[in-house]
Amino acid sequence: MKTETLPDSKLMTNMLLKSWMVHITKVNELLESLTDEQLKQPVAPGKNTGVYLLGHLAAVHDALFPLLGFGNKLYPGLEKPFVKSPDNSGHEFPSVTDLKLYWNVVNNSLTERFQQLEPEEWLSRHTAVSEADFEKEPHRNKLNVLISRTNHLAYHWGQLILLKSKGD
Repeated sequence: MKTETLPDSKLMTNMLLKSWMVHITKVNELLESLTDEQLKQPVAPGKNTGVYLLGHLAAVHDALFPLLGFGNKLYPGLEKPFVKSPDNSGHEFPSVTDLKLYWNVVNNSLTERFQQLEPEEWLSRHTAVSEADFEKEPHRNKLNVLISRTNHLAYHWGQLILLKSKGD
């Protein structure tokens, strides 16, 4: 099914991509301001550590490659410890330096791919929805995935910002 685009679909996709980039930048700036020791702390008593949240965000963003039809994950080993398992599950985590590297590589690669998509491609189905289901539910598109992942990123940024007061 070919999705019709609205006359302002380019404006809409550009605004949503800008929002994605603003949130990526905010998280990058926060990560640069936090020490490794701060990232190793839980954001609140009994909650996830900053290291876990960083790994979780890198893994979730890495999963966008196959979901959006961009190819395979860059770091598939992140899924088990950071998506399928809770923090403190006994998994050995990569170093903070490595997680920051994975985070940057994944997001730089995604941003490059995002900028290549035309508005009508953003409104096409993602790989987790069948063609038949997409016919009935055209909102299950790539742009909706971008919106939900931007919201997810903003939520975890709100948790990570709590680490600013740790170790000061």
